Amino acid sequence: MKINTALILCAGFGKRLNPLTLDIPKPLIKFQNITVLEICINLIESLGIKKIIINTFYLGDQIHNFLRNKNFKSEIIIVDDGKDILDTGGGIRNMLNHSNDNDFLIFNSDTIWKKSYHEEIIKMEKAYFSNQAKNMLLLVNKKLSFDKNFNGDFNLQDSLISTIDKLFFIYTGCQILNKKLLVDYKVENFSITEVWNSLIEKKELYGFESDSDFYHLTDFKTFKKLQDL
Repeated sequence: MKINTALILCAGFGKRLNPLTLDIPKPLIKFQNITVLEICINLIESLGIKKIIINTFYLGDQIHNFLRNKNFKSEIIIVDDGKDILDTGGGIRNMLNHSNDNDFLIFNSDTIWKKSYHEEIIKMEKAYFSNQAKNMLLLVNKKLSFDKNFNGDFNLQDSLISTIDKLFFIYTGCQILNKKLLVDYKVENFSITEVWNSLIEKKELYGFESDSDFYHLTDFKTFKKLQDL
């Protein structure tokens, strides 16, 4: 089995990156002269995915214009959150209405999605289907994070995620999700962590460990340090 559609979350305000995001949306911040959104799309296309759905809210017109002026290989659909921002869960739920697929790769747009993730995501996809999972998160040990202020989010043992004991793992911003998990949610403001916490309680939230160095646009201070790489 193979995933055919990817979602990219691009609706956030990016307040921690002010003053950069006072005039441009976070996905259009440039890292080494290329926008982080384009870096993400390039990775997705390298995986052979033909359809990408992107949600927008804050300064969404700039994202529309950026994509209009680019010649990406994939079919890209832009979905606006509406008059109110929908948060991560609501944004994903809203985007799912624009596809008939069941399983989706989902990316946050504030991670620097370097080429090293290509093979890891392919392996995660295989693990997702072989475990008959409903949700699988790509995690990284916090020792691999460029930003050393990150606390761990999760524990990972035998491919299952928990929040007990020492939390050494960070969510990278990439996950695979089955749309059935969100069928009972209305399209409104809610966090995807609500879904994760419910699965953790049932011991049904899976994780896949990344060995890649983790670069994330946490805040303006971190961004400035990243420019020296």
